[in-house]
Amino acid sequence: MNRTRLLTTMAVFIAIGTITAQLLWFPAGIARAYPVQHAINVMTAVTLGPGPAVVIAFMISLLRNMLGLGTLLAFPGAMVGAFLAGYLYKKSGKNALAAVGEGVGSGIFGALFAVPFASIFMGSSAGAFAFIPPFLVSSITGSLIGLFIVSRVASKRLIRH
Repeated sequence: MNRTRLLTTMAVFIAIGTITAQLLWFPAGIARAYPVQHAINVMTAVTLGPGPAVVIAFMISLLRNMLGLGTLLAFPGAMVGAFLAGYLYKKSGKNALAAVGEGVGSGIFGALFAVPFASIFMGSSAGAFAFIPPFLVSSITGSLIGLFIVSRVASKRLIRH
């Protein structure tokens, strides 16, 4: 993929993730669940790789925070999940492992990273057990949506991955 096409594709994913943040979310414990973010993480991990997936996750989190649509907890959850999804897909070539990587990366590791992040930057004293359930709900829901989309698009041979 040439550089212009890569940057354009990344910009489209960032726009979709930012716009849908205000349209599709649900409360999940102490956090808000944004399943489209996780679906985009799976799709970008499969189509673009771990590096661009992390950049896209960061940019969506940054824009959501700047627009008042998210919290600082978006950063650790989205970025760790995007990296693990991309890494597992790169090593295995299996869409399902990208979805598992997103679920585990955002739902467990991202939640664990969120604990000190919330303590330092948000003054929250919530422990890991307060973050893991809502992060898991959001990431598993989004991972399944992303897996469905990637599988359908691949079966129609609309993308090469």
